Amino acid sequence: MKNWKFYNALFVRVLFVMTLFLCSVLLLYKGFRFNALLVGFFVLVFLFEMYFFVKNQLLFYDKTINSILHDDFSAHFPEEHKKGNFNSLYHLYDTLKIQRQEQTSKELIYRSILNSIDTAALILEKENDSWSIFIMNDCFSNLFKVPKVGHWKYLKNYLPALCNEIENVDFAELKTAISIKIEDQDLQTFMLQTSRTQTYNKEYFIILLDSIQRVIEKKEKEAWINLMKIISHELMNSLTPIRALSQNLLHIVDQEKLEEDDFEDIKSSISTIINRSDHLQVFVENYRKLAMLPTPNKQMTQINALFEDCLRIMNPILKAEGIELINEINSSRSILIDKNQMEQVIINLITNSIHALKEKTEKQLILSSYSENNRFFIVISDNGRGVDPEIRDKVFLPFFTTRKDGAGIGLTLSKNIIEAHGGYLSYQTDAEKTDFVICLI
Repeated sequence: MKNWKFYNALFVRVLFVMTLFLCSVLLLYKGFRFNALLVGFFVLVFLFEMYFFVKNQLLFYDKTINSILHDDFSAHFPEEHKKGNFNSLYHLYDTLKIQRQEQTSKELIYRSILNSIDTAALILEKENDSWSIFIMNDCFSNLFKVPKVGHWKYLKNYLPALCNEIENVDFAELKTAISIKIEDQDLQTFMLQTSRTQTYNKEYFIILLDSIQRVIEKKEKEAWINLMKIISHELMNSLTPIRALSQNLLHIVDQEKLEEDDFEDIKSSISTIINRSDHLQVFVENYRKLAMLPTPNKQMTQINALFEDCLRIMNPILKAEGIELINEINSSRSILIDKNQMEQVIINLITNSIHALKEKTEKQLILSSYSENNRFFIVISDNGRGVDPEIRDKVFLPFFTTRKDGAGIGLTLSKNIIEAHGGYLSYQTDAEKTDFVICLI
């Protein structure tokens, strides 16, 4: 560090001491011993002064550098140091102090964000060959009744099941379900997800835990909210015009004399009220179908026979729409199902494919099946326009439909039937093809 003021002051002191020392030697040589001793005394005084001058300079440097190394930025520079000998050191200290304050502010924000989420989060930091706890958010501490301990080995005393699960895979990344007992409560199931990351020479291990029950409750709540929105929308679409027409009828019949035009208005209003009432009745009947799905009457049914009956019904429609049917199902095996309900599912899915192919010039419908891991899969594919990204999480929602003439219960009812059989219904879609997959045990 080039500090010319310090060097100049030191040079003047050295020159002055050397001059006095030479004067003392010269006086001693000429026999003026008393004068030589007096000058020698001043030499010693100035040597001490120079020693403490250099020492104070070095002590200040050491003190400042140690503060920087230990992240202690509580010291304050005197004003003369900011412009004097320590100007460069002051700028270094001040720059690092500002950076440290910004880093601390960011850490506080990150901790605040972690503490505000509903997911239990734990971040470990690797020190040598052991893990210490870098951050434990409030949700983790409150959920598992764990104090904010500082080391992994202390956490094992509170959550041995979690720690053993992670140690068994040697702190590798995983995603699994885990059962954890919290104090004297029953075992609770959580979704465990971990990941590992490294920054510079530091390694971190992130642990996220979500209560499966809470996730299910959240999804159920969202489903109920969406369902109520749809039901409210349907009811208001019918009740609002019925109420307006009823008020109009009341106004007409309150007249002393009715004209011929009034009778036409009455007839038109009553006809509209009947139509909206019929729509409401259909809507309620569809809801009743979903809410009162009968228990499947399962019997061993041949796969080929099931699809032959379905295609006997759907083939005329497929031909009329110009859809090429590719039936790759040729299985002599039988499965335990309610044949009538399963036919309804397959017909619903084929009907959906027909509507998806409306705007296509080359129309293909592919039926296939395969077995895997003691499960039987039925795949119904089409090369239609697919499912738009904005509605992909709504396709199985009751009464949700993109068709003007649709009731919005086909996929929901199909999903409920498959789940009642102990299986599941899912779909995959892209720009070229959409697959609806039925999985049965």
